[in-house]
Amino acid sequence: MIIGTRGSALALAQADQVAAMLKQHGFDTERKIIKTSGDSFTDRPLHQIPGVGAFVRELDDRMLDGEIDIAVHSMKDIPTERPDELAIAAVLKRDSPLDVLLTRDGSTLDEMPQGATIGTTSMRRQAQLLRYRPDLVIKDLRGNIDTRRRKVAEGQYDGILLAEAGLQRMGWELDVHRLDPDHFCPSANQGTIVVVTPEGTEAHRATALLDHPQSNLETKLERIVIGILGGGCLVPIAAFATTEGNGVRIRAEVLSLDGDRYVKVDEVVPLDNCEVEARRLGHLLVDRGGRELVEEAVEKLSGI
Repeated sequence: MIIGTRGSALALAQADQVAAMLKQHGFDTERKIIKTSGDSFTDRPLHQIPGVGAFVRELDDRMLDGEIDIAVHSMKDIPTERPDELAIAAVLKRDSPLDVLLTRDGSTLDEMPQGATIGTTSMRRQAQLLRYRPDLVIKDLRGNIDTRRRKVAEGQYDGILLAEAGLQRMGWELDVHRLDPDHFCPSANQGTIVVVTPEGTEAHRATALLDHPQSNLETKLERIVIGILGGGCLVPIAAFATTEGNGVRIRAEVLSLDGDRYVKVDEVVPLDNCEVEARRLGHLLVDRGGRELVEEAVEKLSGI
C-alpha cells in the first residue's frame, strides 16, 4: 500500500509512524511525497491561499485518482466537509493538544516586554494573543520548525507560537512555555494524526486497526462544534474536548480577528449523550453571536 504525505520533516515523521504501526500488524507500505499548494505558496499567509484545506486537497485528489492508498495528515488541517468516497479510517492516540511559546531569552508570555513581536500563522492564536496581551505585535510566520526557530534566534521575532505536538513528534526538547488552555483553547483536533483512505478498501480495513477510540471520540466532538459554526479551519475558532470519568469537558470559542470580542462555552456533558450535547454547544455559540464573528472574519480574510 502506498502512503501519500507532504514532504516536510514533520509530515514525513507522521507518515513513518503510521508505516511502522502498520508493519507491526503485518502490512507493508511505501511512501510517496506529494507537494501541496500549502507547501508551494510560502510567501503569503495561509488565509491567502485559494481554496479550502491547502495541505489536504491534493492528497485527496491523488487518492481519488488511485495514485495513493493512504494519506496521513495533522487532523487539524482536515476540513469538516469531506468527499463522500473518502473515510477517516483511524485517529491515532493524541499527542499534546496545547500551544507553546518559544522566546529568544526564555521569558514567558507574561514576562515579555511591551510591544514584543510574536510570530504565528494562525488567526486563532493571533486573536487569543491580542485578547491576552493587546500590546503585542503579531507578525505572520511561515516555514518549517527549523526555519521558525532560526528566525527567533536571528531576532526577527521575540517569540513564536508552536503546537507542542510537533515538537514531541520530532523528538525535540526545547525551552518552551506551555500556554493555559483556559486562555488559549487549542484548534479543534490539534495534536492528532489522522489516517484517510478510500471507503471500504483493504487500506481502510488495515488502518482501522490503528484507531484510538478515545481520541477519535474527542476529536469528533470538536469537529461537530466547529462544523455547526462553519468558516473553515483558518478563522479564529477553537474547540477542545477531554474525557473526564463519565463525562466529557467541551471548551470552545469564536473570536474576532483582533481578539476584542469573543463568545465561548465550557461545560462537562454526559459521555452517553455527548454528540447531541456537542451539537447543542455549537448552536449555543451561534446563538451567542459566533456565526456573526465567523462571517466577519471570513469577509475580512477574503479581502471583500
